[in-house]
Amino acid sequence: MTQTLLSLDGVTKAYPGVVANDDVALQVGHGDVHALLGENGAGKSTLVKMIYGLVKPDSGTMTLMGHPYAPPEPRAARAAGVAMVFQHFSLFNALSVAENIALGMEAPPAQRDLAAQIKTVSETYGLPLDPYRTVGNLSAGERQRVEIIRCLLQNPKLLIMDEPTSVLTPQEVDILFTTLKKLSAAGTAILYISHKLDEIRQICDRATILRRGKNVGYCRPAETTARDLAEMMVGSSFTSPTRKPREIGDVVLHLNDLSLPAPSAFGTALKHINLTVKAGEIIGIGGVAGNGQDELLSALSGEVKATADSVVFNGTSIGDHPPGQRRSLRVFSAPEERLGHAAVPDMSLVENTLISTTSQKDMIRNGFINWPKAREFAEQVIEAFDVRTPGASSTAQSLSGGNLQKFVIGREVLQAPQLLVVNQPTWGVDAAAAAAIRQALLDLAHSGAALIVISQDLDELLEICDYFGALNAGSLSDTRPVEGLKMDQIGLMMGGADSAEAPQ
Repeated sequence: MTQTLLSLDGVTKAYPGVVANDDVALQVGHGDVHALLGENGAGKSTLVKMIYGLVKPDSGTMTLMGHPYAPPEPRAARAAGVAMVFQHFSLFNALSVAENIALGMEAPPAQRDLAAQIKTVSETYGLPLDPYRTVGNLSAGERQRVEIIRCLLQNPKLLIMDEPTSVLTPQEVDILFTTLKKLSAAGTAILYISHKLDEIRQICDRATILRRGKNVGYCRPAETTARDLAEMMVGSSFTSPTRKPREIGDVVLHLNDLSLPAPSAFGTALKHINLTVKAGEIIGIGGVAGNGQDELLSALSGEVKATADSVVFNGTSIGDHPPGQRRSLRVFSAPEERLGHAAVPDMSLVENTLISTTSQKDMIRNGFINWPKAREFAEQVIEAFDVRTPGASSTAQSLSGGNLQKFVIGREVLQAPQLLVVNQPTWGVDAAAAAAIRQALLDLAHSGAALIVISQDLDELLEICDYFGALNAGSLSDTRPVEGLKMDQIGLMMGGADSAEAPQ
């Protein structure tokens, strides 16, 4: 074990109805790349928030470089040498890279000097950035570089990274890992949270496993299989998704030259999208983040209106139908942004159920809300999808990201849609829960529903989908059968090369 940099002993944090961390111990050495693993709701986010000064522990002690450590706020944590790259970017699209980085500094230097620092640090660690580019024009991978460079300019002793590869291409992941190895070699410790267990095995020296707020084990990931890591996290074995033979029915959805302008200065226009989806089919759509995924889901859900004939459902033109009218036809969707888009943060799970299921579950009659029926359905979703929460009265924002994701997907699946469009269905979800969600999507298709699964997880798309297409700058490639499709062909499709030779 390298010399200890950060040590936690007996750290406990409780919220009403749940103990997020229970007597947790953790040691991270200088230069270690240390994984913090656990299923959704295991307490990982609460623990790193205490280390970063966002949350105050109820009991226990922390030491940093041999001295007592109890940051009252993130500013104090940064001053002590702790930096954090969050799962959700906190950048202003209309500002430049340098301006965004300056906003996160206590006493930023002049823009010219800061730009020079950004160039030097970014080139040193293999993350080249133009400090004068507007953030809204950057790819997801480049935006993450901004967040990382902002942290590296603080010369951190400990860098916390929460799901850092969730929006990156395989090539960008390789660049990130090279950077992390350089940081580790220079003595910077990295506390790494991810549900991608093969990545954990590749990059991390040690791992601490949490389950329901408690330490349940330690290991060296490189000496442990991904399957064993997953089972340590959940405390039991779990079943991988299985595909059953399916009957493919009639055409459910037809997109006919769907085109829409960009919704904002930094959005993506949809360009001449043509697609056919039949009953029982799962169409996978991949692509680097920011190439029209959100815009496509909005066009299919009805949040953005298109020409009537550009979206045809069961022979009826619905391109100009609003979301409520489409949901009454059993056209459902689950967007990528679960908190604020798929669910209202301050509303309870019962209320979030009510606002999205009234037409299918008869929860409003003659102007009166049937609250018992809404609660019953919310509890059904919670049980069927193993949502870890004190109860259906809990607010959406009180759930961990993965548990809210399970609730959102379950709420849509259990309404038996004829067409379901999901964006990033297993984003931020642990291995066991991801397997359960993928199985639920396969079972839904087996029942005769048509599905469009938009995801940046290529392994996920290859596992559950029948056909694959790629979005690039708002254009959709031809879809090709998943069987026999090679990664180099997928890479060409994601890069906009429609001429990538189809598998024989």
